[in-house]
Amino acid sequence: MATRAARGKPAPKPVLILNGPNLNMLGKRQPEIYGRETLADVEAACRAEARRLGLAVECAQSNHEGALVDRIQAARDANSAIVINAGAYTHTSVALLDALNAAELPAIEVHLSNIYRREAFRHKSYISPAAVGVIAGLGSHGYILALQALARLLKR
Repeated sequence: MATRAARGKPAPKPVLILNGPNLNMLGKRQPEIYGRETLADVEAACRAEARRLGLAVECAQSNHEGALVDRIQAARDANSAIVINAGAYTHTSVALLDALNAAELPAIEVHLSNIYRREAFRHKSYISPAAVGVIAGLGSHGYILALQALARLLKR
């Protein structure tokens, strides 16, 4: 069967799954809060769900705020949407908010833990105003739900 690109239509742009600081430590860091799955496990589950949904995904992670801003800026042209777990930068980064607004892509903010059951400083998200939705407290399943929601949004 010919692909869209082979028939002269551009292939759909992948969804960017972007993870921030310390998410490279999943499975090792505070498993009682973040679970025992590794980031590689989460990414593999996202790739499988994306295939099921007919989406492509790109996964990226950085502990550096500027690198995350650079990747979000690049997403404006390279990606169709963003799933973002900005980690601690969620609660501190106006730069990520500005980058998400400039990207002008649908974005869903994901948190493994329920940030509202944790320390008060985690209750404020600087990036939520740029997101079409927020998923918190459902562990790695939140990424799957975000992909499902974006698949519906992108079909419109």
